[in-house]
Amino acid sequence: MDSSSLSPAIGEFVGTFVLIVLGNGVVAGALLKRSKAENAGWISITAAWGIAVLAGVAVSAALGDSDGHLNPAFTVASVMMTGHAERLWTYIPAQILGALCGAIAVWLHYKPHWELTEDKGAKQACFCTAPAVDKPLWNLVSEIVGTFLLVLIATALFSKRIAPAGVAPGLGPILVGALVWGIGLSLGGTTGYAINPARDLGPRLAHSLLPIAGKGDSGWGYAWVPVFGPVIGAALAVAVIRGLGML
Repeated sequence: MDSSSLSPAIGEFVGTFVLIVLGNGVVAGALLKRSKAENAGWISITAAWGIAVLAGVAVSAALGDSDGHLNPAFTVASVMMTGHAERLWTYIPAQILGALCGAIAVWLHYKPHWELTEDKGAKQACFCTAPAVDKPLWNLVSEIVGTFLLVLIATALFSKRIAPAGVAPGLGPILVGALVWGIGLSLGGTTGYAINPARDLGPRLAHSLLPIAGKGDSGWGYAWVPVFGPVIGAALAVAVIRGLGML
């Protein structure tokens, strides 16, 4: 296998790594004790996640990954739309591993702050999502709706009907980052808007494996929601996209 065939998977790994370092990093900054960003709030968190997506997609593109999914739900949607099934076993493992490594980097960056923070839930939130109200069925619905809109709107933004000549170079990451910011502001309050199985699963694995001072349970009983919800939402979006002729 030559380097050109590896570059998309490398881009997915590094791009997802960047996504998680900046995304989970802002959560840690806002929640961990003695951080200068402590109590920064939801606006800061959602804004930084939008920038994290922008940065991750830009880095993946610079590494030769023309897709820049950074999200297994997007990858599933692309396979449904294009038939390129090989992306399932090249992109998705790279995304999960990149998310795992990104979470480890966040842990190292904030290393002195973990033992100063007593709230186990706050420490878990620096890695993975949890519901504001623990109602698994409705939590699943939230993840389905958020990811449905993510895939539907992202497809619309890159549609030839909106940009007949294609999106201007460099504009794509900005558009997707702004979209994720908007979803976070509007819909993220219920579950923390994983809308990305790798974003939740990789860091949850890190939380489970790392020697985090005073950590609690990793919440594996909830972990299926941010994995299956986004995949279902993405699949439903593809059905609508095809049905309405958006491709």
